[in-house]
Amino acid sequence: MSKTLVLHLVSHASGELVELLARNAVAQLAGVQVERRLWKMVRHLGQVPEILGAVAQSPGYVLHSISHTDLRQTLEDGCGRLLVPCQFALEPLIGRLAEYSGAEVHFHNSSRDAFDEDYYRRIEAMKYTLAHDDGVASDDLNGADVIVVGVSRATKTPTCMYLASRGIKAANVPLVPGAPPPMGLLRAQGPLVVGLTVDPARLARIRSARLRALNECETSDYSDIAALRKEVLQARRLFVARGWPVIDVTHRSIEQASAMIIDLLRARAEQGS
Repeated sequence: MSKTLVLHLVSHASGELVELLARNAVAQLAGVQVERRLWKMVRHLGQVPEILGAVAQSPGYVLHSISHTDLRQTLEDGCGRLLVPCQFALEPLIGRLAEYSGAEVHFHNSSRDAFDEDYYRRIEAMKYTLAHDDGVASDDLNGADVIVVGVSRATKTPTCMYLASRGIKAANVPLVPGAPPPMGLLRAQGPLVVGLTVDPARLARIRSARLRALNECETSDYSDIAALRKEVLQARRLFVARGWPVIDVTHRSIEQASAMIIDLLRARAEQGS
């Protein structure tokens, strides 16, 4: 018969670390079914009683990544009173590294100073960008840091992916000829909106190569140079009418275009402050 293991996973961030460790550890156990409960963004003492209450109702193994001194002590003391095991996710690794190197262990007093904060920020940004690629979920884009807009094959997706790797939540909205821009794009208030444009001749070559890769014939306006000139012009007119900054990506790499967007975000933040 299989045994049920209750896992309470507590994280100061998105929970990626404790979930990864728990998943790989349980995979080594034979005949075990797991009931998992995850608490994310645990950064205040007021959140601990709810966690301990759930542990009391359904006792199990508690694995956490809380390095904040007061939070960690409160959580571990509470689990001790409930007689349930509670383990810091990076032990005994930290102790063994300290013993090997001769270094002292100094846990962060603030969870915002934790070494993996930037990692989790980039993970969350990548999740958001993947969920908002190519017009997906364009009805609500206010959670984005930046919205990248442009015609098809204007390097919107790779630009957004690069921005996400830098911890920036980037949504990608394509402009479709003959169709109005999504209302979610036009209603977005918080995000910076940036238009990408490209030379029609270069765009025609890119789209022709795309069609050949898909084994499709070039009989539509998708790669027709006259149609592309009109499509790019209409996109530019939209950018100007809405007051969106425009970046010409014809002779720019993904990194260069992304750097310009990051500069725009930084300048916008400085103006806001």
